[in-house]
Amino acid sequence: MACPETFSDEPLTPAGGFFFSRKHIVIHCTLRGKNPADIDAIKSAIKSSLMVQHPRFCSLLVHDKKGFEHWRRTQIDIDRHVIVINNRLDKSGDFVFEYQGSTAEEDDEAAVNQYVADLTVSCPLSMDKPLWELHVLMAHKCAVFRIHHALGDGISLMSMLMASCRRTDDADALPRMVPDKRPEIKGGKGREWFWLFGVLWWFLKMVLFTLAFSMEFVLKTFLFSDEKTVITGGDGVELWPRKLVTAKFLLDDMKAVKRAVPNTTINDVLLGVVSSGLSRYLDHRTPNGLREGLRMTGVAMVNIRAQPGLQDLSKLMKNKSEARWGNKFGAILLPVYYHKSGNDPLEYLKSAKATVDKKKHSLEAIFSYWIGSLVMSLLGSKYACMLNYKLLCNTTFTISNIVGPLEEISLAGNPLSSIKVNTSSLPQAITMHMLSYGGKAEMQILVAEDIIPDPQFLAKCLEDALLEMKQAALRTYNSL
Repeated sequence: MACPETFSDEPLTPAGGFFFSRKHIVIHCTLRGKNPADIDAIKSAIKSSLMVQHPRFCSLLVHDKKGFEHWRRTQIDIDRHVIVINNRLDKSGDFVFEYQGSTAEEDDEAAVNQYVADLTVSCPLSMDKPLWELHVLMAHKCAVFRIHHALGDGISLMSMLMASCRRTDDADALPRMVPDKRPEIKGGKGREWFWLFGVLWWFLKMVLFTLAFSMEFVLKTFLFSDEKTVITGGDGVELWPRKLVTAKFLLDDMKAVKRAVPNTTINDVLLGVVSSGLSRYLDHRTPNGLREGLRMTGVAMVNIRAQPGLQDLSKLMKNKSEARWGNKFGAILLPVYYHKSGNDPLEYLKSAKATVDKKKHSLEAIFSYWIGSLVMSLLGSKYACMLNYKLLCNTTFTISNIVGPLEEISLAGNPLSSIKVNTSSLPQAITMHMLSYGGKAEMQILVAEDIIPDPQFLAKCLEDALLEMKQAALRTYNSL
């Protein structure tokens, strides 16, 4: 597939330059098929997809005489982007040349996870071709889509993936997605004064929360860091060897927990699970070694497009669209607190909901986006990346959640059994990315193995935290 070469170079945007720091940030999307991969079908699907029509996916990153970075259109050689791995991998990520029959599904998943974990620290994307590639692991019926974060954020890239997929129950239909919902202020007839008072109170709280959280964001970036624990990362940790594990949740379980507290969302449940799970893990690693209520801070990425949720790809590719292709997200700080075992599991959920409700009522995400853009514009990517790196070093973990398709889907004619995402190593010791698909929510947990020597136990702590919350929720229903 050839891209026209008559276009002039396009400067790298401030948001794009943000991801060319001391270590390039790469998104990994693992797609597991139900059938063996057909390489010819995959290449044909890529050649006919909207992806290779997008300028970012058929451009090289080049430097001009002044050292400024630009995108330059080039020819795409599909064979260089599709990397086929025929040999089976073992749980340590090494090739197995003498395969002795079938392996357990857990071992198969562990082998793929370790392969991806090794990619995050040892295999940067080659700069002499457009910054994406597809690794097809034939023996494991899966593929790993690697995309440089400068090409787009999770919403853009998931929208592009969904545009290339079809529903398994209707080969001509695109996957259906569930958009996020934002709260609305509603008034009633005959209550104008009450409605006006409500609007003023809502606006006042938004201003106060925005000021408080923005100040906290600045202080956390420059001055204050989380207290040190056995799960704390720091400067240089992004270069350490990694392990990747998967925590698996049922969406029905998360919905059961959600109903236990009015007006709760799946994101509230997720943060409550993380808070409870990390407390469980720390109890195991350092029993009686931490003070009650110790704060750990997570960094969460928030889509700030005018239209939330996954977008129609045609809208994202329009230059003047409010949806906007690329990186359009801000960051918010999500505190979680350590509590010794024995507390009411739903207290974690109530605390998480209170935190998230205040965050949603503020403009912290927009503030972080614009302050990053301002620093990029005035001082350049070097200083913006330094600030971002400092923030990550001063916090404990990164977390994100993307809503997947409602029904099962297929790619290049192959039904997908799972979709999982993660990003390359950050200076934190723990990064967590959850994506829901087919009634399940799978969280990829990427850890620095020298800091988190037992990542599978960490995943189990998170899974057990949800189950314990579900049992507490069912007890709440029965008592009503």
